This record gives sequence, structure tokens and C-alpha cells, in this order.
Amino acid sequence: MLLALAASAPQHATASDTLPWNDPANALVVDAYELNTVDWEALLSDKRISGFISKASDGLPESFDCTGDHAGDTVAHCKTMWRKYAVSRELFQTRRLVARAAGLLWGAYHLARPGNPIDQANHFLDYADPKPDEMMILDIEGLDPRNFMSLEDAQIFAGHIKARTGRYPVLYTNNNTARYIAAYRNDYPVLARLPLWYARYKPDIKGVFPLANWDNYLLWQFSSGVNCSKRRCPYRVPGTLTDIDVNVAPMSKSELAKVWAEGALLPAREPDPPLVLAKMEMEPKFAAARELDPITTSSVPKREINALNYQDF
Repeated sequence: MLLALAASAPQHATASDTLPWNDPANALVVDAYELNTVDWEALLSDKRISGFISKASDGLPESFDCTGDHAGDTVAHCKTMWRKYAVSRELFQTRRLVARAAGLLWGAYHLARPGNPIDQANHFLDYADPKPDEMMILDIEGLDPRNFMSLEDAQIFAGHIKARTGRYPVLYTNNNTARYIAAYRNDYPVLARLPLWYARYKPDIKGVFPLANWDNYLLWQFSSGVNCSKRRCPYRVPGTLTDIDVNVAPMSKSELAKVWAEGALLPAREPDPPLVLAKMEMEPKFAAARELDPITTSSVPKREINALNYQDF
């Protein structure tokens, strides 16, 4: 359905276009985490802003047991963390009420960390409580197995979301991880077929976007604190600071609304012969991590460890 809609609707932006956010026909979407400040009255004055995506959960659910035999500083820290969690969840719910009341499309993302992917999926669903018309996003920030969920676990996460909601999440990731999934799509058949929210802070992505797997992005995160300052910014959203993330869709708001929460896999590609990426010597810090804690990386394919060296945004 998503592919059919995308094919039948006029495409205002493609993966070969330069500065697609300058085209007023293309919808813009803001995404934020709990420390981004938003003046909603000012933000809503920008009629190009069509949707708002908020961070929901982060890794495994926290355990806040502030009772029992604890040292005083441990109890104080526990209560501080609980207040932070409670406030961030209340902020999430408030943002959702304001955004939806204003007619914006709403979405929530889970920052994927190491740890049981089913527990993380349940944590996300409990936290975000996604409605049928709200987008769900799996956020994979990179391939470092010490900080981010493995791609194998990410497939389990996506499958559990599908089992509980009947819909798959959108995949958010950067160029390097998207390129890696595209190269090994036979190994990651679920991730390779999720609609892609693509993060890359360049004026265009021609010749770079992983066209071997995705024909186009669903969203392109083109502006963030990485490339936005007080002097220069790809796009300034009223009521926000330079650290806010801004995204462009290759379609209008009405077209985006049709596929926003669809949750279907993209059509499968014809299988290709195995593709081997250039091998790179493992950095000493990762080699040391394997020596000190073999459990950390023993289950990660060697090619995935090699890909950790890519630092291309």
C-alpha cells in the first residue's frame, strides 16, 4: 500500500534532489527529545510544519526502587532519576496533546540500546501507547554494539512491535547504517524493508543514498545541532533553538498523512549475490573491548565490527 501510494502520488522530492526542503510543496516534520525547548505558539505559526515526532523510550525500562538498604546518596540519586523519568513522560504526553490538537501528525521513537529487544519493545509500547494513526519509529544510531542495539536484535524488536500492534515501525538511521543494511539486506530482510527515516546533514544525497535497497526516503533529517548554528541553518523552525531536528518528506502533508502510520513492509527486492564490503582493521578500542569482555562483541558478525569504523554523516 505504501509503495502504491508513493508511486501514484506526485513526488516533490527524490533522493537525487538538492535542498528539497526549499520546495514549499514538501511537508516538514520536527522531532525532539526531552531537552529540546519548544514555544508551541511560535512553532505552529509555520504552516509548513506538518508533523511532530517525540522521543519516547530509551533502551530497557529503568528500575526505580528507592526503598531498602541504600546509602543516602543512592536514595537521593534514585529519586532524582525517578523525577526525571516522570517529568519526561509527562512532557511527552503534553506534547502529544498539543500537537494533535493543532492538527499535526504525531509519532514517537524508541532509542535502541543493547539489551533484550522484546523488553525494549514492550517498554516502548507501554511508554508511547501509540494510537492507530501515530507513527512508531525504531531509532538505530549506529553499529557500535556497546552503545546501540545490534541489527539482529533490531529485527526482533520490529517483529514484536508488529505482533503486538499489527504494524511495523519506521527505521530511523544514518547513512552508514542504512548503507550497511542495504548491502546485507539478505541478512536483515525485515530492516531492509522498513520505510526509511534517513539522517544525513548534507545539501543533497545524490549518489550516496542507498538506492540499491530503498527507492526513496520516507523522511530525511537534514537539519540538527550538527549543521545548524545562530549564523547559518538549513531551516529555522520558529519557537525552537538551533539544536532542533528538522525533516523533509518527499510529498505534501496530505500525501504524507496517507502513509504516516501504515506500518507495512516495502516490497521485497530480488536477492543479489552476497556483497562484501571492504574490510577495515578493527580499531584498538574495539579490540580491547573484545579482550576485556568477550560477551560484548562475540555475537556480532565480523563485517559488522568492521563497519564500526565508518564515521560518515
